Amino acid sequence: MTVRTLAVVSAGLSQPSSTRLLADQLAAATRDELVGHGEQVTLHPIELREHAHDIVNHLLTGFPSEPLRQVLDQVTGADGLIAVTPIFNASYSGLFKSFFDLVDADAVGGRPVLIGATGGTARHSLALEHAIRPMFTYLRAVVLPTAVFAAPEDWSGGTAQGALRTRIARAAAELAGQVHRSAPSSGPVDPFALTTDFEQLLRGGDT
Repeated sequence: MTVRTLAVVSAGLSQPSSTRLLADQLAAATRDELVGHGEQVTLHPIELREHAHDIVNHLLTGFPSEPLRQVLDQVTGADGLIAVTPIFNASYSGLFKSFFDLVDADAVGGRPVLIGATGGTARHSLALEHAIRPMFTYLRAVVLPTAVFAAPEDWSGGTAQGALRTRIARAAAELAGQVHRSAPSSGPVDPFALTTDFEQLLRGGDT
């Protein structure tokens, strides 16, 4: 049985967080779909608020702490990515954007990504298409057709209701199908890996 990994990134600032709640429900639905395809699934939940100081330090120094390096490896080494952000001022949160600024530009190329967002009003749902989808398209990820937005009225007792439940199920099926059809990930991208062997590097001036 193939083991698939899903990195589940949530950028909520409060605790408890509706952003984390949406991310968890998307992850659970995707896991169930993959199990139905005969896959074994490992989830890597990543709550960015726990790494906020390390993210800022990495932006300033260019070097990640060990915990942040592990998180970045989980993202770049996963078979699929679920990324959920709260919407502030009609766009993704600064914490969400800062984290993905640290992801190597080629590290998620071709990787299936399910995007989601939460906000105080359904009017913020447009940010999924004009801000979040273009960011992952720039990173050359495969952004799934169904994006999931949750407003306060979409929840009841911590459970997705009505149209939100339908959107979660549809998006999860799309991500699971894309992951199932893809070759297993070869692991995290090493930003310091040599693209040519050492002898070729030594002969560099002669080629």
